[in-house]
Amino acid sequence: APCSQSAVSVPRDFEGCSTLRKYLGQLHFLQSRIPMGSGQDAAVPVTWTEIFSGKAVTHEDIKYEQACVLYNLGALHSMLGAMDKRVSEEVSCTHFQCAAGAFTYLRDHFPHSYSVDMSHQILSLNINLMLGQAQECLLEKSMLDNRKSFLVARISAQVVDYYKEACRALENSETASLLGKIQKDWKKLVQMKIYYFAAVAHLHMGKQAEEQQKFGERVIYFQSALDKLNEAIKLAKGQPETVQEALRFTMDVIGGKYNSAKKDNDFIYHEAVPALDTLQSVKGAPLVKALPVNPTDPAVTGPDIFAKLVPMAAHEASSLYSEEKAKLLRDVMAKIEAKNEVLDQFMDSMQLDPETVDNLDMYNHIPPVLMEKCAALSVRPDTVRNLVQSMQVLSGVFTDVEASLKEIRDLLEEDEAQERKLQELLGRVPPAPGSPPGLAEVSKECSKYLELHEKASFTNTELHRAMNLHLGNLRLLGGPLEQVRAALPTPTLSEDDKQVLQNLKRILAKVQEMRDQRMSLEQQLREMIQKDDITTSLVTTDRSEMKKLFEEQLRKYDQLKVYLEQNLAAQENVLKALTDANVKYAAVRKGLAEVEHKWNTTVQTLVASYEAYEDLMKKSQEGKDFYTDLEGKAAKLLERARAACQASQAQRQQLLERELKKQPPPRPTAPKPPLQKKTLELEPGGSEAADLGSLGLPDLPEELRSLPPELLPGPLAQLPPPALATLAGG
Repeated sequence: APCSQSAVSVPRDFEGCSTLRKYLGQLHFLQSRIPMGSGQDAAVPVTWTEIFSGKAVTHEDIKYEQACVLYNLGALHSMLGAMDKRVSEEVSCTHFQCAAGAFTYLRDHFPHSYSVDMSHQILSLNINLMLGQAQECLLEKSMLDNRKSFLVARISAQVVDYYKEACRALENSETASLLGKIQKDWKKLVQMKIYYFAAVAHLHMGKQAEEQQKFGERVIYFQSALDKLNEAIKLAKGQPETVQEALRFTMDVIGGKYNSAKKDNDFIYHEAVPALDTLQSVKGAPLVKALPVNPTDPAVTGPDIFAKLVPMAAHEASSLYSEEKAKLLRDVMAKIEAKNEVLDQFMDSMQLDPETVDNLDMYNHIPPVLMEKCAALSVRPDTVRNLVQSMQVLSGVFTDVEASLKEIRDLLEEDEAQERKLQELLGRVPPAPGSPPGLAEVSKECSKYLELHEKASFTNTELHRAMNLHLGNLRLLGGPLEQVRAALPTPTLSEDDKQVLQNLKRILAKVQEMRDQRMSLEQQLREMIQKDDITTSLVTTDRSEMKKLFEEQLRKYDQLKVYLEQNLAAQENVLKALTDANVKYAAVRKGLAEVEHKWNTTVQTLVASYEAYEDLMKKSQEGKDFYTDLEGKAAKLLERARAACQASQAQRQQLLERELKKQPPPRPTAPKPPLQKKTLELEPGGSEAADLGSLGLPDLPEELRSLPPELLPGPLAQLPPPALATLAGG
């Protein structure tokens, strides 16, 4: 009684686990010596409280006491694993693996009819929950240790696999009825974890793709991670703030990775983004296992306090028979697992899902995401017009800026041309009287504005191209729903195609039926072995007859074995029929896949056009603001350019006058008689300088004789060309 009492009120620490293991071992030693099992002479009532209902459950069976101790051992280990602050991941991981081991031993070695919390489904649920949390601990450690991205992805994928198994157990109708109200909460939490760790797995697959410079794969993995994380967030409503904070942090990480990867691929790498289902799936890497429970280990149970009470012969014989049953179960399970592995690999390679093998229902309606965009545009009928008007205004300002900059550039080029012409006429570089104020600055600013304009011109062109790309889609989304539905592709199937689909669905249903039957037979075999206890017969059987008795008792399993063999043998024929049906389905599948791809592409394109509208409007407004500012600056610069060019022209005029003043005064000449009125013909190549000198005009330097009249100073500038000059004599 003291030992039993200490097992009921154990401390929540390692010492409590040790106490439960010792008590379990002593119960095992006791039951092998005294007939305390159900219906036996020394059986005493054992009462425990059921965890889910809170009801007291009593059985006159010592194995029920052992089962309850085992359950509490698993529960205590799970509590210690959850209570640990993860100072050391190994400690928590070990606790969860020990818990899984306790529940596994309870499921495989004890009847499931004792209470609700000991049913096969509940124990399987507990096992997978424990293994999933143990794998979580290793996932945390691998991320803290900066392990390779692919390894982290596989570890996270295995967490998902364990929780999927747990979710399947929760979805079982028997489990739902046993758990009651908490079933929905547990299922929601497990599903949230499935999506969350799937997101973590795809996040690290995206990191691996980034390391391998597969930028298209990186985008789709990060997008998938983002989608799965959004599903996890939806399911996390009502969870503690610590969970919400973790989800928000993960969203920041994955969202940032996705946005950066998509932007880089769109503008730099331009790699095709593959469909997620075309990439190799992430296979989980199980790094944890259920640590086995050995109730007879002296290192755990301590010395056998009933060693001198009863001979062990009957127990030894029963143990031998249990080993024969275990061998039979191992042989059958090896065959089942081999066939299941072949079946799983075959179905994975086929990629056939009975529920979505044709997916025709999706074409009967506009998808919700597209309906949402259509509804949004229906209340904004001026969407397209506003966009076009905004782009037209941008084009007008763009043209004005371009005209102003061109005029400035022309003024500067004209000034440079006048400067070169003057240099050619003088035959040398004139001495610089000082550059006109602001001309160099005008040229510098003009170059800067031209550079800005050229860069903005490319952006402007891209913006117009994007607008033209999305304009038609926006008109379609804002139009009648019938037009939207008509724009979406739909498959066209002949009667033969429909027959092929029906045949394929029928065979897929046969595959599922074969699976269900196999699981049912396996469960029946396990339960039959569990209930098979021949201890009473062994007491009255001579040792020499033990082998014969074992053979007779094991024949009761022959019928079940035959059924299982038939089920396993039928698999080859079913898969052959499925292969033939799939060959016929190939052409139909290809057509459906192409239509589905076009459908998805069309939907994504229309959604992208809607989402691009706000961005286009924003960028066009930014363009207008930019060019309006540039237009004001260009107008001011144009005024400065005009002033500077005028100043430059004035300087050149002053330079020319100074050059003329440097020439010597005219030579004195004797008085001449009055001339008769005549015309002086200055022949080309003649003595123009002498004739001009005889007219009392200064001799021009050689470099000024070819200047046009408009560049000559004073009276010379008014003189007609030499060939046409006339003088009047008095």
